[in-house]
Amino acid sequence: MDGRKKEQWSSRIGFVLSSAGAAIGLGAIWKFPYVTGMSGGGAFLLIFIAFTILIGLPMLISEFIIGRGAEKEAISAYKKLAPDTLWIWVGRLGVIGCFLLLSFYSVVGGWVLIYTGLSIPGMIIKDGANYSELFEAIISNHMTTFLGLALFLLINVIVVSFGIQNGIERANKYLMPLLFIFFIVLVVRSLTLERAMEGVRFFLTPSFENITSEAILYALGQSFFALAVGFSCMVTYSSYLSKDVSIPSSAGWVVIMNIFVSVLAGLAIFPAVFSFGLEPAEGPGLLFIVLPTVFSKMPFGELFFSMFLLLFLFATLTSSFSLLEIIVSAFTANGNRSRQAVSWVSGLIVFIAGIPAALSFSSLADFQIFGKTVFDATDYLVSNLLLPIGNLLIALFIIHKMDETLVKQEFLLTGNFSPSLYTTWRWLMKWLVPIGIVIVFINLVTNS
Repeated sequence: MDGRKKEQWSSRIGFVLSSAGAAIGLGAIWKFPYVTGMSGGGAFLLIFIAFTILIGLPMLISEFIIGRGAEKEAISAYKKLAPDTLWIWVGRLGVIGCFLLLSFYSVVGGWVLIYTGLSIPGMIIKDGANYSELFEAIISNHMTTFLGLALFLLINVIVVSFGIQNGIERANKYLMPLLFIFFIVLVVRSLTLERAMEGVRFFLTPSFENITSEAILYALGQSFFALAVGFSCMVTYSSYLSKDVSIPSSAGWVVIMNIFVSVLAGLAIFPAVFSFGLEPAEGPGLLFIVLPTVFSKMPFGELFFSMFLLLFLFATLTSSFSLLEIIVSAFTANGNRSRQAVSWVSGLIVFIAGIPAALSFSSLADFQIFGKTVFDATDYLVSNLLLPIGNLLIALFIIHKMDETLVKQEFLLTGNFSPSLYTTWRWLMKWLVPIGIVIVFINLVTNS
């Protein structure tokens, strides 16, 4: 037994909150409502929920089984379960993917951090402000983006360096409830606006005539990405999980919380946007350009916009904790290195790696890799190539390589589930999930 594995989550709720925090990121909160709006409203929401339950949930259960079954972090887990094989590269791919993802994700986290700091004293929302110009000015300023990147990673390093119980679990126990409280307050405020029900009807009423094949494929892809599966982050998280916790029920709660947040995001954004006759914009524009316009028209708009930014910041941090943890745990697995030292060194290396992405909107804007900026190229590599490949390899590993007796034991342990539930999960992982991954992968590559 290595030194690292002596640490565990203190409770099931701590594990579930931390896993949900890893899954609930910026994409789920700001990109999901936009794509929902462009893809038929309630119809897209229903399709996304169906795919999340049939594809995302089985993948999440798979990573939990691999992690707790091996009782090792990502790289060591595959090494233990399939010794002297190339399957160890599934774990290595996860660490590399998380490193690359964190390098540009932290840039966006830095923007959110800077905006939050500026919004609290009321320096964002002003009469006659041009929010598009403000956003461009912030992301093109070297010192501002470097400061945001450094502070965001500093928070991550401090939390992860304290370990599982005293760092990640404790932070998530505060941040996740606050995220839900802020969200509910914002939803209530949004629903009390004039014409708010138009936005609610648009978001929740299925309109299947507007559904396209592209929207269905996006919902399919989002079902993987929304639960943070594919890079073995959840393998690492579940390696700290005790044997008296049911894996399927824990995964189910993570999925429920993730879907709930997606619904809250839509209920917070669509009524407000419809109320003021605006259209939600994709990606950063929604958070940094459209929403300031919306909140500027509300009484106490500065207060509610600050709450919204804090909510986004919490979501970004809880996701990034898991990305840094998989890196740190990989280099502390043998127990010979200090978690604190590895956390600080890893944070510094990620900061250096994130500099080109941070400069993609200023001095490196003209530097192109296959026609994309460093930021966009890294995003493409991670989201369109490494993540689908990681998901497919994990699906193949748990069905065709991992010992089925151990898989079944971990699935049914402490859950009092019918064996037919295990049979259903295994069928989904053997057929539906791999086919879905291949379809998403081909679509992403051919349409990017």
